[in-house]
Amino acid sequence: MRKEDCFYLGKIAKKFSFKGEVLIYLDTDEPEMYENLESVFVEFNKNLIPFFIENSNIHKNDFLRVRLEDVNNEEEADAILGCHVYLPLKMLPKLTGNKFYFHEVIGFEIEDKRLGVFGKIVAINDSSAQPLFEVLNGEVEILIPMIDHFLVKIDRENKKVIMDLPEGLVEMYL
Repeated sequence: MRKEDCFYLGKIAKKFSFKGEVLIYLDTDEPEMYENLESVFVEFNKNLIPFFIENSNIHKNDFLRVRLEDVNNEEEADAILGCHVYLPLKMLPKLTGNKFYFHEVIGFEIEDKRLGVFGKIVAINDSSAQPLFEVLNGEVEILIPMIDHFLVKIDRENKKVIMDLPEGLVEMYL
């Protein structure tokens, strides 16, 4: 499995028991969706390694307490501590309307109701308090806040994000 074909689910945060159980921090709004997984991919030395899950349950809201096959003691659990956990993209539920996954809109054109198409989304910056569309207009990078109030429509068919942006926001970059 290639990393490009997967989405980031979380990180193996800590050991839970001396029998090799671990707690996976789930980076999701709906952790309960992932309670009954059969397997996960663990990134180890830049490779995705499949691990089958013997049992799992939600632990303190954001964690999944997991017993992985072939992880039977503390030393084996230590080896995967801090590793990122992934699932295949096909396991993501389909979103409709104006809800979208960040990876889904990369490459979409971005259009303002007033200005028309002004660039292509090349990345999402979610390291700040407000996630931002990183848009390329020729050589110029434009940062557009992902605010629901500005979002008019996600047009999946035509690969466009249509927005109603405040006057001057795009112009200050150009």
